[in-house]
Amino acid sequence: MSERQTHRQTLRFGKIQEYLREFVYGGIDGAVTTFAVVAGGFGANLDAGVLLILGFANLLADGFSMSVGAYLSAKSERDNFSKHEKIEYWEVENMPETEREEIAEIYREKGFEGELLTNIVDHICANKELWVSEMMKDELGLIRETKSPFKIGFATLLSFSAVGLIPLLVYLWDFFFPSDINVFLWTSILTGFAFLIVGWLKGIVNQTSTLKSITETVALGLLAAVVAYFVGDVLEQIFI
Repeated sequence: MSERQTHRQTLRFGKIQEYLREFVYGGIDGAVTTFAVVAGGFGANLDAGVLLILGFANLLADGFSMSVGAYLSAKSERDNFSKHEKIEYWEVENMPETEREEIAEIYREKGFEGELLTNIVDHICANKELWVSEMMKDELGLIRETKSPFKIGFATLLSFSAVGLIPLLVYLWDFFFPSDINVFLWTSILTGFAFLIVGWLKGIVNQTSTLKSITETVALGLLAAVVAYFVGDVLEQIFI
């Protein structure tokens, strides 16, 4: 493989890695919510066909809702940044002395003073883009989001759907190819592996302990399933 091809592959992987956070958290939500539906249906002794209907309805509706929410949130942040950036450009052009003093105050609070402070302020204010960038970052605490809102929403939808489908796979197989296996047991095992993988990826994203991340993710899924199971069991006693 040539050096150019290797470089292209590295860049492509880097682009995918940019959206790993959305993939991880979308996958966690997908697995937790769908497995909770399965556990609740099992606790309520629902027919496999009904359970599949509820599972897929949740998978599609919640996945779409979550992806739209992620898209709108990212787009809102980008629009908010653009709005304040335009304001800062206007202030730099129409109120340069005031904005220059604000830059000086920012760096004065960082410990710079005297001639060094003056040189830093002169350097920043000589470049309008740098000037505005410093005001956005240090005065407003805003940093430009480079990720595409559409790709954020798509990554969330993809992971929610892909990982959220796992708790339904055994039920789906057993529905079309009936057997004597313990469907819920195998569903739990398969979903447990999904939580292990997603928990491992979460550790990479958050740069935390792999064991801690996996434990937290599995515990979250288990807790949601236990709660859903007993809620389903109680509601069956009341309504069925």
